[in-house]
Amino acid sequence: MQVLPTKIPGLLIIEPDVFADRRGYFFESYSLQKYQSHGIKTTFLQDNVSSSVRGVVRGLHYQLAPYAQAKLIQVLKGSVLDVAVDLRQESPTFGEHVSVELSGKNLRQFFVPPGFAHGFSVLSDEVLFSYKCDNYYNKEAERGINHNDPDLNINWQVPGNEIIVSPKDQALPSFKEAERNFVFRN
Repeated sequence: MQVLPTKIPGLLIIEPDVFADRRGYFFESYSLQKYQSHGIKTTFLQDNVSSSVRGVVRGLHYQLAPYAQAKLIQVLKGSVLDVAVDLRQESPTFGEHVSVELSGKNLRQFFVPPGFAHGFSVLSDEVLFSYKCDNYYNKEAERGINHNDPDLNINWQVPGNEIIVSPKDQALPSFKEAERNFVFRN
């Protein structure tokens, strides 16, 4: 597998080794030993799967420390634009984001460490989205940022009139107003 850095240290794109022939393909979606050998020392505790249709935007979500979550994200079917926003105070990339297209064709994964808000937009007719978390869901620690925050200026690659957002996500605060308690550590 290849691990590709992004413009924000800690956010990683992972390209697994895929073995394909006329029958289809096979790849290891996760191997603790392989990921640790590439410096990803996270122990995942929970797997989540969601299904969405074209135009859905989910996020931007995170949990406050000490319940923050690292995530290993992949798409099993369809395609998304996956986005992570740096929320770590005093980080040189605070408030910046990285976007990556994940699909059932490119089979890329996106590793998002704690201290980042995460969201995605659905670019295909439907998507089957899967991710691992290193901490359990904690409702009291759940927070978010509105997907259309002008300070973040994220291009979700979906026309504004086609975006579908849950009422809960529509009510999320702006980047400036969002509660966060992450600190950057070198």
